[in-house]
Amino acid sequence: MDKVRDKGAVVTALGAMSGTSLDGVDAAVLRTDGVVIDGFGADDYHQYSAEEQSVLRTALGHWSGPSLEPATGVVMSAHQALLSGFDGADLVGFHGQTVAHAPRAQGTLQLGDGAALAQALQVPVVWDFRTADVELGGEGAPLAPFFHFACAKWMGANSPVAFLNLGGVGNLTWVDPTADAPEREGALLAFDTGPANAPVNDLMQARLGLPFDEGGRIAASGTVEAGALELFLAEPYFSRIPPKSLDRNDFAEMVELVHELSDADAAATLTAMCAAGVAEAMQHCPRPPSTVLVTGGGRHNPVLMKMLEVSLDCPVQPVEAVGLNGDMLEAQAFAYLAVRVARGLPTSCPGTTGVRAAVGGGTVSYP
Repeated sequence: MDKVRDKGAVVTALGAMSGTSLDGVDAAVLRTDGVVIDGFGADDYHQYSAEEQSVLRTALGHWSGPSLEPATGVVMSAHQALLSGFDGADLVGFHGQTVAHAPRAQGTLQLGDGAALAQALQVPVVWDFRTADVELGGEGAPLAPFFHFACAKWMGANSPVAFLNLGGVGNLTWVDPTADAPEREGALLAFDTGPANAPVNDLMQARLGLPFDEGGRIAASGTVEAGALELFLAEPYFSRIPPKSLDRNDFAEMVELVHELSDADAAATLTAMCAAGVAEAMQHCPRPPSTVLVTGGGRHNPVLMKMLEVSLDCPVQPVEAVGLNGDMLEAQAFAYLAVRVARGLPTSCPGTTGVRAAVGGGTVSYP
């Protein structure tokens, strides 16, 4: 416990992330003092079964009601089973499962009980990362940018870089690695770019009973419907000045825009919408980044990656090109943020979520 609170000590933190793609839970170990990355450790993954995904889907968009209890049960059992397989963690960063996100209205809701998890694992657990940010006027998302700043320092970047996370929703972090801290003015700009994998995943599930378009094979055989793409880019979200964030289902009507198209054309069009949202987002960068480093499941889709390469004016490559693990970056981020919360350091700032001042979100529960 004393080691966790000691701001000078490097600790072993275990982070977990269950994203809006609803594919499963990632867990990864990170050694850090909450400022710099000291090293990366083991990682593992729990894939949600079709039944678990179905239970989670019924809870999406709900702030209360009967669907939340069984969904919480899925979240807790999956995390407990996965995280109990790790030894030696000084603390755990537990994000939980986002099912509703409306920072300008009801707030943000992540399912999961960090206090119960701390008892089960007998390790301190940091959780409820987003609420404090929202209460101070922030979007509550994205929260990985402070870790992206640490990653840019770790990889030795000396000019602006951008991290693009393509999960259920896409989000972009522009980093100036010459700044001395992530909360400094101008060090970071971060915001959601638009929908990413979620609409394609939903289309695949509804039409073909598949969890996603593996390798972009279905989209690769289709043609993008230009009219639907134009309607998508006319959405008011794209004219909003960042920081800004989205709920997973904010663009649910995208599937309606392609409902008359073939499976292949619909998949190609939804994939192109993701890339177009990113291209629009790049216009907000204070200065052009030297490279865009892609993390999250979307980087495994060669069709999407090719669309990004064509539409962006800088190199686009997976984060593995600089020695990072794109499957585990979000889990590592919440390990990093957990240490910062435990040590009273900020986890978001005006440039990342629009919060009024730098704030450290999160609750620490001890066993």
